[in-house]
Amino acid sequence: MDSLFKDASLWFLLILISSLISFRLGITTALIEILIGIIFGNIINIEITEWVKFLSSVGAVVLTFLAGAELETEIVKKYWKESTILGLMGFLAPFIGATLISYYLLKWNLNQSFIAGLALSTTSVAVVYSVMFETKLNETELGKLILAACFVTDLGTVITLGLIFTKFDLMFWIFVIVMIILSFILPKLSKVYFEYVKNHSSEPEVKFILFILILLGFLAIKGGSEAVLPAYIVGALLADNFLANKEMVKRLRVLTISFLTPFYFIKAGILVDLKSVISYLPLVIFFLFVKTISKFIGLYPLGMLFKFPKKVNIYINLLMSTGLTFGTICALYGLNKSIIDKNQYSILVVVVILTAIIPTIIAQLFFQPKKNEVNFINTKNIEKGGD
Repeated sequence: MDSLFKDASLWFLLILISSLISFRLGITTALIEILIGIIFGNIINIEITEWVKFLSSVGAVVLTFLAGAELETEIVKKYWKESTILGLMGFLAPFIGATLISYYLLKWNLNQSFIAGLALSTTSVAVVYSVMFETKLNETELGKLILAACFVTDLGTVITLGLIFTKFDLMFWIFVIVMIILSFILPKLSKVYFEYVKNHSSEPEVKFILFILILLGFLAIKGGSEAVLPAYIVGALLADNFLANKEMVKRLRVLTISFLTPFYFIKAGILVDLKSVISYLPLVIFFLFVKTISKFIGLYPLGMLFKFPKKVNIYINLLMSTGLTFGTICALYGLNKSIIDKNQYSILVVVVILTAIIPTIIAQLFFQPKKNEVNFINTKNIEKGGD
């Protein structure tokens, strides 16, 4: 018991340090937690125990659920064409580009190349949402369109991760059947349940969500998939219910950000070997350009087709070039399943971290749209361009 509290004290100290640095610098906490994990993981020997693995796994699942719950059905209906096309291309272009380059140029095996492609295909909903919130673009039609496109991109990543590495056995089909049934009944069931318990102090809504996520995560893993896949889908299914119950979302977010996800992100950082990163620094820079350039190749022409103003088009491309949560999840999945080695994992995670920083800074400093530059979204320009 003494050793347990000793280990826990160190982890919560790192969590506290990360929070204070994030508060002081105004940088997203997840990014700081990964950096803290990298720094301390390479200075001292930090043991990743079973309880840490469990909390980090639950953190990834609940965070994925919250990301899916950010999507509003009304926005999907209004901009389904633009968000779907941009989101799918935002996934496909870097996924195909990074996979082919890893396989043919770098001579990684096929599964390793898939992991590289998946890790670099993502868009960071957390980073983009933070930027949207801080700039109040989340209140504009443009901001909502960007968030919807990011959702589609990450959904493509999560589904592809499950399909490529899933064994289509009996448990997988049981999982699929359960997900199909839940997709019909869960929104109505949760609405009735939330109205019944009415924000009781014992938090029955939060416990209900956690039970559903853990149960589906178990079925997904038994079916050879990944626990984040059902979490993302359930989040999207319950988005409207969450929109009507913002206080519950706030409580669940507090639990997740303050207690669960720090273990996931710090653990992800600890697993990064800085010696490998330094040894393969040219490859890190190369992958960074592969992701960013492939995103632009896929997205920029579509922005022209939809008649986005040039500055807004570049801004959207830069934000959709970010990556953090799902990129890290894909890389860590590859490492945990022994698909990639620690050197490859370290390279991919550092690239993911850099994509969370560099495109965001460039977008905010040089291409952030002014109020009069986002009004175009309310005109018929997009509809005409999309026809």
